Amino acid sequence: MNKDHFLEVRGLKKYFDADRPSLFSREARYVHAVDGVDFTLRHSEVIALVGESGCGKSTLALLLMGLEEPTEGVISFDGRDITHLNDRERKAVRRKIQMVFQDPYESLNPTQTIEEIINEPLVVHGIGNNKNERDERVIKAMEDSGLKPAEVYLKRFPHELSGGQRQRVVIAAALVLEPEILLADEPVSMLDVSIRAEIINLLAELRITRQIAVIFITHDLGSVGFFADRVAVMYLGRIVEIGTMLEVLEKPQHPYTKALLSVIPVPNPRLRHERIILQGETPNPIDVPTGCRFHPRCPVAMATCKASDPPFVSFGKTHQAACLLLVK
Repeated sequence: MNKDHFLEVRGLKKYFDADRPSLFSREARYVHAVDGVDFTLRHSEVIALVGESGCGKSTLALLLMGLEEPTEGVISFDGRDITHLNDRERKAVRRKIQMVFQDPYESLNPTQTIEEIINEPLVVHGIGNNKNERDERVIKAMEDSGLKPAEVYLKRFPHELSGGQRQRVVIAAALVLEPEILLADEPVSMLDVSIRAEIINLLAELRITRQIAVIFITHDLGSVGFFADRVAVMYLGRIVEIGTMLEVLEKPQHPYTKALLSVIPVPNPRLRHERIILQGETPNPIDVPTGCRFHPRCPVAMATCKASDPPFVSFGKTHQAACLLLVK
């Protein structure tokens, strides 16, 4: 493992059992939620994981958190294989890898005060020698999350806060353990547009002040243009392209990436270009298309795409599907 890569994922797969096609069928079918994902994450790096709903982004985050058990593959963290751990070992890892869930309205316990919600991870992990020490950690996490002054919010309940404030509570509950990696699963999708920029700016600031690496999961490629170091584009369980933010935005290689970029709103009318509207629905993850899984919707697909599944190879700093050399 490269010493610069303190999180490394190789050949990660997660298949869920699906219903049999008929009552008397013996055929076992599976949902290919994550189907061979490879990537690395460096210290204090931000990766934007982008793709349509249902492409496997959230399942990948759950695998990294240990909330789902991988079907195949390896997850290495800080030089250690954490793919399959017992409960005690998993608990120790979760102090260093925390997650911010998508819906702040559902991820907070409505019967607890904000103080109790943020203090609970410290109690679960046995952190802090006394109540005063834990209180200091809670207040620091709240203020780092933008809940200032913290004393105003400590005794409130979630229903007394706005959506943006609730999401800040969720972030504070993750920060209180002082993690090294933050998995942000579409943390702004449930918020008003006016609040989204504040949360993204907060994560960008925390990345610098706390030296936290962030995997920012989103379906909106335009929202992370200034924030991420690299972008990984995911389609139907696989990462089809990964590269630096500048490379992906200026020179996208995969047809799916080009389609995502084409629908980003551009304020300057002189810089607008034709939108690429993909035809058809995303294929069923139970019956994955043969060959390249994007070929049923690809505007530049060829006959070979239906038969040949392109390997994932590296070209300089950018990774892309090898079949792209044929269609450029």
